[in-house]
Amino acid sequence: MTTYHQIPDDEKGYELDLFCVPKHYEEDLDRVIIPHGLIMDRTERLARDIVRDMGGHHIVALCVLKGGYKFFSDLLDYIKALNQNCDKSVPLTVDFIRLKSYCNVLIVEDIVETGRTMETLLSLLSECNPKMVKVVSLLVKRTPRSSGYRPDYMGFEVPDWFLVGYALDYNEYFRDLGHICILNEKAKVKYKV
Repeated sequence: MTTYHQIPDDEKGYELDLFCVPKHYEEDLDRVIIPHGLIMDRTERLARDIVRDMGGHHIVALCVLKGGYKFFSDLLDYIKALNQNCDKSVPLTVDFIRLKSYCNVLIVEDIVETGRTMETLLSLLSECNPKMVKVVSLLVKRTPRSSGYRPDYMGFEVPDWFLVGYALDYNEYFRDLGHICILNEKAKVKYKV
């Protein structure tokens, strides 16, 4: 059973002025929900769990673009550090959703909302007959729209909020925000395409 940090529905988060937030986003955000340091700590722990569980097997780490790139990069950096400093290591190659014949696959996702996209991807990937498929997601949303899908590894379970930052975007904006924040209603209109 995967461990994760559950953020309660009544979580108040943190005032923006406690953190470094790009000036051009200050009017668009309500609060910081997951500070960058906490994201990094959970990512490091997920890397340790993955190496513990999958160490010794060649793994293809498959990044789900675009939102997953930052989490993917940081997670792989931690796995590489563990490979250099631990008794157990994971031979690792990377790919970016280009299906071919894989041995063992670690799918790296930024957020699982309803779970339907991941279920579709897993179904497509199963046609390639990998020996093992594991999914790691930084965030999993608690939403009534959920199919019930849960990844093998989770960083945080979050309420059904509109979150941006740490590469999570709204119409390509906010990927450059280091923290995960709640987008305010005014910004949903401002950045709507």
